[in-house]
Amino acid sequence: MSTTPGLYRIEGGAVKVAGLFAGIGGFEQGLAAAGHECRLLCELWEPARAVLSTRFPDVECKIDVRELRSLPKDIDLLAAGFPCQDLSQAGTTAGIDGERSSLVGEVFRLLDRRKLPWVVLENVPFMLQLGKGRAMQVLAEAFEERGYRWAYRVVSSLSFLPQRRERVLFVATATNIDPSTVLLSDEVSPQKVEADLHTHAHGFYWTEGLRGLGWVPDGIPTLKRGSAVGIASPPAILLPSGDVITPDIRDAERLQGFSENWTKPAEKVGRPSLRWSLVGNAVSVPVAKWLGTRLMRPRAYDNARDSEIYLEGAWPKAARFDGRHRYAVHINAYPAWKTRPPLTQFLRYDGNPLSIRATRGFISRTEIAKLRFADGFQDRLRDHLARMENLETHRLT
Repeated sequence: MSTTPGLYRIEGGAVKVAGLFAGIGGFEQGLAAAGHECRLLCELWEPARAVLSTRFPDVECKIDVRELRSLPKDIDLLAAGFPCQDLSQAGTTAGIDGERSSLVGEVFRLLDRRKLPWVVLENVPFMLQLGKGRAMQVLAEAFEERGYRWAYRVVSSLSFLPQRRERVLFVATATNIDPSTVLLSDEVSPQKVEADLHTHAHGFYWTEGLRGLGWVPDGIPTLKRGSAVGIASPPAILLPSGDVITPDIRDAERLQGFSENWTKPAEKVGRPSLRWSLVGNAVSVPVAKWLGTRLMRPRAYDNARDSEIYLEGAWPKAARFDGRHRYAVHINAYPAWKTRPPLTQFLRYDGNPLSIRATRGFISRTEIAKLRFADGFQDRLRDHLARMENLETHRLT
């Protein structure tokens, strides 16, 4: 597809992609699986670059987006999972003007050099409310000033995988394709899991316990990036046996839609624990594949979903701009619901038992919390702790 005709094409088709803030290539891998072609990558962090050089050996990878003067002339789509640390509830909450998240401004600098047919961004849902949604206001205005129509939506990876991970997908276009036909045309009702502690695994955040839990029947809560120095904090999983584990990194990769050991090349340049940060930062591959498939084959949008947009401290979970007006869109976070085995069968590796210290700390927090827990949950944690303490006693004697 040539660049100029691409600005005016009517129907979907394959595009050539430049991936900024590429991480370990989740966006690019998913788009490639849908039939698109990645032609350029840009990533600053050396462990992530080690992964990209192995997984995308024929694609040029630039280092610093700030030193990228322009994009190649054959690029049709710019994909950017721009840094979320300043926008995340678990991060600095400095906002879109923060040191890391403000790098999205480099996207607009490059668009000012050459207007592209398509731009796809990804970030955390907290951006919709942080600072009364200022980040989304900045993005919306920047694209509108440049003549783009846009649509965004919170999408959950639970649509495709046993990980409940919600992210904002933002699609902007200068073509005559309505971005709503790409992002807002698919919706299904998620399958409710009637999960018993004796029959199904349950994921939760062992680092929480006072104000929240991240409880997910037959799945796990969002995989997080861990600390800046590579200290991992994967979620815990209560197995039907009563054992409590944290998943193996290879299963964590699969829970993001990558093949196992996708991030193994990072160990050549950094400590193995950095792989957790790489996985936690990544775009879920099947989410990007779904988006890429719909880019290839847009579907009709039902404007009965539209309503007047009211910005009262936060942006809605989905919205669109048709070139003249902004609308809130009534749609859930599930564009699909792919069948998957129970989590106990999905996991291929034993994982690591939740340590004595971590279990004790978590139990102590639950005992003073005002949260409601599943019947028998705390008893199973205490049983796990007793088994771990017995093993430690035998090891020392």
